[in-house]
Amino acid sequence: MDTLTLDDINITGKRVLVRVDFNVPMTADLRIADDKRIIESLPTIRKILNARGSAILMSHLGRPEGGANPEFSLKPVAGLLSTLLGVEVKFAPDCIGGETKLMVDGLNAGEILLLENLRFHREEEANDPEFAKELAGYGQVYVNDAFGTAHRAHASTEGVTRFLKPAVAGQLMRKEIEYLGRALSNPQRPYVAIIGGSKISGKIDVIQSLLPKVDVLIIGGGMAFTFFQAQGLEIGDSIVENEKISLARQILDNIKANRLRVIFPIDCVIADRFDNDAQRRVVPVNKIPPGWTGLDIGPETVKLINMEVRRARTIIWNGPMGVFEMSNFANGTFEVARLLAESTKAGATTIVGGGDSAAAIAQAGFGSAISHVSTGGGASLEFLEGKILPGVAALDKK
Repeated sequence: MDTLTLDDINITGKRVLVRVDFNVPMTADLRIADDKRIIESLPTIRKILNARGSAILMSHLGRPEGGANPEFSLKPVAGLLSTLLGVEVKFAPDCIGGETKLMVDGLNAGEILLLENLRFHREEEANDPEFAKELAGYGQVYVNDAFGTAHRAHASTEGVTRFLKPAVAGQLMRKEIEYLGRALSNPQRPYVAIIGGSKISGKIDVIQSLLPKVDVLIIGGGMAFTFFQAQGLEIGDSIVENEKISLARQILDNIKANRLRVIFPIDCVIADRFDNDAQRRVVPVNKIPPGWTGLDIGPETVKLINMEVRRARTIIWNGPMGVFEMSNFANGTFEVARLLAESTKAGATTIVGGGDSAAAIAQAGFGSAISHVSTGGGASLEFLEGKILPGVAALDKK
């Protein structure tokens, strides 16, 4: 890893501007529904406090569309963060302006200030230079610890680095880059990738990027039915992207021509309607009757995945195997989660992409049993696709 990190610089007594990812799900009564991203930020914040630095934290929350909206306020995060750290976390009513600047200037060593939602200003997503410059003026050091937004060139992730140096990776950002980077460039083999989710369109780049790199690629989830349709199979009312069928054929031709090892489901759980209480049964993938919908992988497919995962030394998983939000169609996804947990215990490196995969791992109760669960859904996908992440590229090199 050639990116400069927090461990490489002296922050003693300095004001440190930190881009964190506190874009957490909130309940209807504005309580934090999942604090994983906040928990993951603690090592960086504690490192700053232990060095007697002061931390100015900035983040976005949701999509307030460029205007102040109490529903998207970060104030509840400040309260939870205070509890987790055991110290007061001050809260600024805005992320820019005279009042915020006074609060920043008044910070003492070992104190923390959380700024209000960056996206209350359209200039954030527009990467406006003046907005970025005002943010940069708060710190003597810039730390990006928000991997979940690293694929976006926003004022707080990319623009600010033009005005504030050094610009370095925080502890979480370093961990994300190291795990994902090693999986791409120097994985222990056998190397297995499991790709799921409902649509090929969201995963096509990562499939094509991983195909030549992995020893085995396992494809599940709704996207498998587009591949089945491309092979002329009857898929009933299962989800299909008709505009991607020709692309699926090209991928299948590439797999055959290059003798790549790709495993598709061999059986699936079907239902007579899209409902948790629907009639359901397990059938081979070539026996789906008209009017029925495939909603999960079947037990024989789980056995196939188990055989590959047991041998693997590096495993990446991105995307659920079925509609895991409905309990009767969650078994395939939860079984994959269990298999990854067992592989981790046996010494394999297991990496789960963010988004639905991370939610499924947590729901299955195996979150702490995986080597690394990424905090960035879109960012981890783009990283695995081999794309340059603006928020990482903007940081200083060693």
